[in-house]
Amino acid sequence: MSATNEQVRQLITQRAADWFVANRAGMTPEQRQSFTDWLKTSPVHVEEYLAIAVIGRDLRRACTLSAHSVDALIERARNESDSTIESLRPLHNPRTNDGVWRGWRFTVVAMSFALLLTSALVLFYNHTPAPTASLVDEVTTSHYQTGHGQQRSYLLADRSVVHLNTDSEITIRYSKQERSVGLSRGEAVFEVTHESARPFRVTTNAAQIIDVGTRFDVRLTEAGTLITVIEGQVEVRSASAGPNSDALHVRAGQQARVTDGGMMFPPASVDAGRATAWLHRQISFDREPLEKVAAEFNRYAMKSIAITTPELRGLRVSGIFTTDDTAAFVAFLRSLEGVQVEETATQIVVSGQSHHKGIR
Repeated sequence: MSATNEQVRQLITQRAADWFVANRAGMTPEQRQSFTDWLKTSPVHVEEYLAIAVIGRDLRRACTLSAHSVDALIERARNESDSTIESLRPLHNPRTNDGVWRGWRFTVVAMSFALLLTSALVLFYNHTPAPTASLVDEVTTSHYQTGHGQQRSYLLADRSVVHLNTDSEITIRYSKQERSVGLSRGEAVFEVTHESARPFRVTTNAAQIIDVGTRFDVRLTEAGTLITVIEGQVEVRSASAGPNSDALHVRAGQQARVTDGGMMFPPASVDAGRATAWLHRQISFDREPLEKVAAEFNRYAMKSIAITTPELRGLRVSGIFTTDDTAAFVAFLRSLEGVQVEETATQIVVSGQSHHKGIR
């Protein structure tokens, strides 16, 4: 497992733990729907939640032990024939250095066990959230960016998660009153932790997206901003609109577009999994123009793909490709009838063979 994948897995585990605690505290119908949508997003989410639930069950059983259980465990260990546990002696008794170490070793073990039980009680029976940026008066600002072909995931101060795609840049501003994220280039998926007093706002040159606890993708294009909702819903306004202006309500499985000029297009149904396949370092297409597929690959590839035959740009292709495996995509192109591929030091040139139905 790569470092990036391991980090993402850790973030999923943390989100599963948050859902587990919320479930025990009691969720509203809206939260329960968001939880259901989160489980449906990936089998990995289900796997991690079940693992957390099993740990929680075992810890609750451990926490039901009486205060005398620790003494019982110590006595049982002392009676084992191969036990190395020794009784603690009064501090004023003379001891050798080795004997002192064995005594302190046992003390540390006993204290660690007690601390484990106390921590379990605090974690699973105290539902008061840990202090976050929402309790801090000062403003905190963070800046994250990725280079060409890079992807990164970050856990924010309020336990929200942001996944940055290639060539992306965001600035995060948290205060007691607001949570604001500016996306200046690229694309990001946001997994937002619900805070009723502080809506989560993402702004671009074209749009402002207001969210109260969901998962959505924001992508900057040459023409404006694309917003894809994976779970829950968001409000979308143009960047210049006031807080009381009409907003688009975009729900899970929908995508909205706002142009740089402020024109908003109504939400349309979309395959959110395909739109966010980049989270798994994949590019997924279903009868898309080759020109669009090549442009998507160019977001990640070290060598740019150039289509020199105009007629090929509209050629419809389908498939699932890995963003960092350009060689597999080149092999796919070479398998197409009438398509010729040449590689130079800096480019992958795609052209039509002269004998293929008039393509030049």
